[in-house]
Amino acid sequence: MEREGMDFDVVIVGAGPAGLSAAIRLKQLSAERGHEVSVCVIEKGSEVGAHILSGAVIDPIALNELIPDWKEKGAPLNTPVTDDRFLILTQPNHIRIPNFMMPPLMNNHGNYIVSLGNVCRWLAQQAEALGVEIYPGFAAAEVLYDDKGAVRGVVTGDMGVSKTGEHKDSYTPGMELRGKYTFIAEGVRGSLAKQLFKKFDLRDGVDPQKFGIGIKELWQIDPAKHKPGLVVHTQGWPLDSMTGGGSFMYHLEDNQVMVGFVIHLNYQNPFLSPFDEFQRFKQHPSIRPYFEGGKRIAYGSRAINEGGLQSVPKLTFPGGALIGCSAGFVNVPRIKGSHNAMKTGMLAAEAAFDRLVAGSEGGDELTAYPEAWRDSWSYKDLFKVRNVKPSLKYGLWLGTALGGAYMWLADLGLGFLAPWTLKHKKADFESLKTAAESKRIEYPRPDGVISFDKPSSVFLSNTNHEEDQPVHLKLLDLSVPISRNLPLYDEPAQRYCPAGVYEVLYDAEGKNPRFQINAQNCVHCKTCDIKDPSQNINWTVPEGGGGPNYPNM
Repeated sequence: MEREGMDFDVVIVGAGPAGLSAAIRLKQLSAERGHEVSVCVIEKGSEVGAHILSGAVIDPIALNELIPDWKEKGAPLNTPVTDDRFLILTQPNHIRIPNFMMPPLMNNHGNYIVSLGNVCRWLAQQAEALGVEIYPGFAAAEVLYDDKGAVRGVVTGDMGVSKTGEHKDSYTPGMELRGKYTFIAEGVRGSLAKQLFKKFDLRDGVDPQKFGIGIKELWQIDPAKHKPGLVVHTQGWPLDSMTGGGSFMYHLEDNQVMVGFVIHLNYQNPFLSPFDEFQRFKQHPSIRPYFEGGKRIAYGSRAINEGGLQSVPKLTFPGGALIGCSAGFVNVPRIKGSHNAMKTGMLAAEAAFDRLVAGSEGGDELTAYPEAWRDSWSYKDLFKVRNVKPSLKYGLWLGTALGGAYMWLADLGLGFLAPWTLKHKKADFESLKTAAESKRIEYPRPDGVISFDKPSSVFLSNTNHEEDQPVHLKLLDLSVPISRNLPLYDEPAQRYCPAGVYEVLYDAEGKNPRFQINAQNCVHCKTCDIKDPSQNINWTVPEGGGGPNYPNM
């Protein structure tokens, strides 16, 4: 098929912190050195920020480098952290870990509680003011290659295709966006990144990537209970000691509180439901009082990279680079990745700009980018905590103690006493036990006041997809959910999905199960692609503009 196309020096897929920082840095260098560079950013969400979901407490170190006068320019970092608490929940009590016992790198003072979606909206304004072209509502569906196999851009998804694959009256073919260099900044478990990992063997020689699922709500609470700048993290209940995860609660401006729960996706019990664990967590006597008398105003979910340093793939391929969470730069114990995402975007931009100034027509590898990353504070940030996540295999108490010891050694300059790097041995989908080996979990019914069900939650995510389009959640084998996953694991997709996308339905006699995919509910968290024990679900992009529309998340 012949498609319309546009040519740029750099094409960036994803308008998150990494992609926008790369675009801004390219244009800054262009202005500083008098060499024109054309930059395009495409974003599958209906607007910049629509698909951005994070805690978030942001470390401004990268923003200080990228836009030193961000305060004067009105960046939405309005709530500095003023009070930092870490609790281990038991039932019905909690144990507070004194701040002096926490490793210094866990200190959040100097950081800001933000809506990362609003930060990205602001970054997009800065980018457009510099001349960056940003196109929201366009999903990158294919990678373009030249005749030598190098990446030369992307193709956006066709619009107006029916469920049966026929062209509707509204049909519009996708467009080729061609670039000398292409940056993949899709976020966690991106559909194009998965293809590039395989084509260029980018994951050879590194540990499997590890993941968590983060589920988040935004609340308007009683002003008498609001404490701007308060940050609370917890571990423990309602999870058992061998299931990794924990919560966050951040008090930002306007009597709003962000509350969320992260569960590591290497959990073993197929009956576990991350969504219901989160709802149960809010009922804890140390947590519920914050929300009594308040109102839940938004909901969302997103997978999180947790592998750290030992899971970072090769960052470059012929014609482009992986930046941000497409590669995985989250500092797990700090629950922060935006600063590293921004920094890697900036470093890739600098490497590409130098090649463009030298007259490159693209197709080569930006080897200066990974070299610069290894010399940066971003690499050091991950190196210090590289053994924390692997230590959690020993359980809550011993694992947390070991992780804390590793961090203290790093902070005290004694890291040479533990020079080794622990390994991640298995992918998360390999960790499930069978239903026969596991204990069924009975979750309490939601009360509709503090805890809620999935349908009302998805409603608050403003998720919308054109219903008459091909299902973007592809089963490699249609029989697997019922023939294999149901008898072995009681089909865990009906529980690990936080949006009710997957159901097992029976006839009136309770027989003849069938697997149903409610793709219109999908909040693009990618958990199914990660956790399915048969690796039978392939998450692909739906029509551009579909999915959640997160406000202030």
